[in-house]
Amino acid sequence: MKHEYQAEIHWQRGDQAFTDNLYSRAHEWRFDGGLVVPASSSPLSVPLPMSVAANVDPEEALVAAASSCHMLFFLWLAGKQGFIVDQYTDQALGVMAKNALGKIAITHITLRPQIVFSGALQPTAEQLAALHHQSHEDCYIANSLRAEIIIEAA
Repeated sequence: MKHEYQAEIHWQRGDQAFTDNLYSRAHEWRFDGGLVVPASSSPLSVPLPMSVAANVDPEEALVAAASSCHMLFFLWLAGKQGFIVDQYTDQALGVMAKNALGKIAITHITLRPQIVFSGALQPTAEQLAALHHQSHEDCYIANSLRAEIIIEAA
């Protein structure tokens, strides 16, 4: 099975200088469904005003992608087992540091899902742990990353 995914990234200098390195890092991510996401470098990497704090930065997007992928597999697996999930919230956190190769990278992503179930069938602690384990094993994004992904389920 092979799937391809595409995103268009668009940045334009405009009338700002370039070689002084003080140009805006604001740009857009354009997706095939028509969604346009305002993006920028992180103000932690490139100081304001060259970055736009309100825009999504690649590091945040990576953390969100890992969290979203885990959640989607969790919901699918929970439903297959007869559990009813009413709400899933994750306060995911990515840590950037030097990796084992001495390169700056997102080295750890911690997922902290808070899940609300309803109905008579409620997962035991063991079933919940197994759902998270299987979700992590199946997640395409987790399988694509070198960063350690830690799940601190409530």
